[in-house]
Amino acid sequence: METRTLIIGAGLTGLSTAARLRAAGLPVCLLEGSAHVGGQIRTFRKDGFVFETGPNTGTIASPEVAELFELLGLQPEIASPAAANRLIWKGRSLHPLPRNLQEAIGTPLFSFRDKIRILGEPFRARGTEPDETVGAMTRRRLGCSFADYAVDPFLGGIYAGDPDRLVTRFALPKLYQLEQQYGSFIRGAISKARAPRSERDRKASRQVFSIEGGLGRLIDALTDYIGRENILTESSVQHIRQSDTHTYSLTYADASGEEHTLSCRHVVSTAAAHLVPSLIESLVTEDLSSLAQLQYAPMIEVAIGFRHVDASHLPAFGALIPSRENRRILGILFPSDCFRGRAPEGGTLYTIFMGGVRHAYLWDCTDEEIRTIALEELYDMLRIPASSVPDLLHISRHRHAIPQYYADTEQRLDTIRRLEHKHAGLHLGGNMSGGIGMAHRITQGAEIAKRIIVDVAGSASSVR
Repeated sequence: METRTLIIGAGLTGLSTAARLRAAGLPVCLLEGSAHVGGQIRTFRKDGFVFETGPNTGTIASPEVAELFELLGLQPEIASPAAANRLIWKGRSLHPLPRNLQEAIGTPLFSFRDKIRILGEPFRARGTEPDETVGAMTRRRLGCSFADYAVDPFLGGIYAGDPDRLVTRFALPKLYQLEQQYGSFIRGAISKARAPRSERDRKASRQVFSIEGGLGRLIDALTDYIGRENILTESSVQHIRQSDTHTYSLTYADASGEEHTLSCRHVVSTAAAHLVPSLIESLVTEDLSSLAQLQYAPMIEVAIGFRHVDASHLPAFGALIPSRENRRILGILFPSDCFRGRAPEGGTLYTIFMGGVRHAYLWDCTDEEIRTIALEELYDMLRIPASSVPDLLHISRHRHAIPQYYADTEQRLDTIRRLEHKHAGLHLGGNMSGGIGMAHRITQGAEIAKRIIVDVAGSASSVR
């Protein structure tokens, strides 16, 4: 009986799935179209600086994240206490984002009217519109200034998206459930904090993490655990066919263009949504437009390092810019405030995020134009002297960086469910569903692997 699983895409979802399957003793093969393993996760080292060109951090938001580190024998580097500070730009200066009710009442970020409104949030009626956007929900429950100066920059930092288009139950499902289950964000958060947690659930510490030396070390550890011989890079999947009800055949072209065909019991796609229809069009007859039409925010990431710099800001995770402040960047991360070894001794590393849905037009700018904008914004916001010259400046671009969970998400999820139900052994993963963060990708990989392990065990029992 064929027990091998073929996984399309060697990003974090694919690698996490493969690691779980290998831990269960099942054979796997990953096919990656590029020459690089790890998807958008990539760490570079230059002149004493260590910087990321994709995701910068993750959160231990589920037990599966902690369990993956245990499986790999890898120790996460937990962010310093400075990471608890998040800054918001308003009126030509940076202000700490409130972390509790007392700070929310004292902050200049919110209007007096909305501070009173926040106090009344536990008594407000729950919403009835299932596709209510995050912007609409927060204005309804907390007021306009809270939506403008907390939620808008927060979503700009996570999704690089528009709060008035992102649907709460898909983009922030935990927030949506707080209102649905408890009738209030505040009341729900208090109840959740008081609820007993199992020993396994306590593994989800919610701490912000990286890896000493960069997130690329996580990819290296996953690659070593899975076995480099089980990962085929520069391998372009041509088509997938179902040989019978229990077996798939997958044809791919290697770097030289030569085609090869592999058979498997399970095939897992972790490809971006717009690539999936071409992968499975020979396998299915269903309308796949809901997958093809998923919108992605483009992102430009600029790493800027100084061996010595005179800057003015509170040690923090970073700073976010609300839409209404009309700046040309989405935010700035301060990696050297949060993790050791990101800059030479006495130096500072910044990561600037640009583009997104808000400034999609920046994608067409040249690297020189991006460099100019990034430096002008950084120097102005952090009061860096104009005479300062960076010792590092690296620009990276991601055309399809972050999926946008709009009102069409339900249709896409329905399509995925129908396809997986009709074609046993087909698994459609990746960030087109299930969340965009590293924790979401690791958790989804564990869930897919669990389904495969259960199926293989059941098939083996029936054969006996």
